[in-house]
Amino acid sequence: MKSTPLPHIDDFLLNLQTNNYSEETIYSYERDLDVFRNFLDEASISFANVDKKTILNYKAYLTSRDRKTAKNVEPQKKLSSFSINRMLSAFRAYLNYLIDMDYDVPVTPQVIKLVKTEKKYPRVSEMDEVIKLIESPTGFEKDKTVALRNRAMLETLFATGMRISELINLKMNQIDKKGRIFIMGKGKKERFVYLTPRAEKHIASYMEVRGDIDSPYLFIPYRGRGVHKKDKKLSPNYLEYKIKRYRELLGLNVPISAHGIRRAFATYLAESGASPVAIQLLLGHESLDTTTRYVRASHKYAEQSHKKFHPLKE
Repeated sequence: MKSTPLPHIDDFLLNLQTNNYSEETIYSYERDLDVFRNFLDEASISFANVDKKTILNYKAYLTSRDRKTAKNVEPQKKLSSFSINRMLSAFRAYLNYLIDMDYDVPVTPQVIKLVKTEKKYPRVSEMDEVIKLIESPTGFEKDKTVALRNRAMLETLFATGMRISELINLKMNQIDKKGRIFIMGKGKKERFVYLTPRAEKHIASYMEVRGDIDSPYLFIPYRGRGVHKKDKKLSPNYLEYKIKRYRELLGLNVPISAHGIRRAFATYLAESGASPVAIQLLLGHESLDTTTRYVRASHKYAEQSHKKFHPLKE
């Protein structure tokens, strides 16, 4: 089947790059637009013939199990409404770029309406489950260097609440003597996060076996037993796989991921009385509304608030 080209797609991606979008964001746009291109291929529709009905059919395609992923393979599960809206937003951004550059577009961006999202609050693991997970590399990894590295990574995630991309790209010169970490986060937003003494201890243990290796990254990959891949860094997929594996070995029911550890960090800070504004700064959220979801996610927090503030509690 001949692939349906999206006109000026390379220029669109270059435009994102020149506007200082991160590599991860650019890749996401490219991947999501590849899904749209796959849809046009299957429907034998050229880009120039896209109309309102095409957009309607594309939205139906995204909600079905018959769709193809960006790599043109069958998906494992249905897309969430949030993922569908991300893909629709990518197409809108692409159309806006074409209009800005005075290129012809078959439909206007306003035609693409986002789908209604479900109000679903994230599930947060119990504290003892989080502790078991972050301590698990010590028991499950046979290679001592890998065990200490993975334990230090999970300890750092829960100590700071940083994103997995921020952890993977963490460099030693970002950490000062007080355990503060300077991060250039999502959307080029700068912030500080803070290591706990416990996390600092496990990083120090890892550094003892890591040795003086010529790499700017704190957490580095190995080939075989302790051989560093020069100028390489760990992939997010590796850490997500390891977290999933540890969770399975521990028999934990709640599907904890790297983002789940970040979510637990925020929720348990809120339970302990931390200000939502402080949590917002630590997480690097642009909107306080995003942060307050973590406060609402904790039933324990709600129960404590009810008992403390109800006007007829006695």
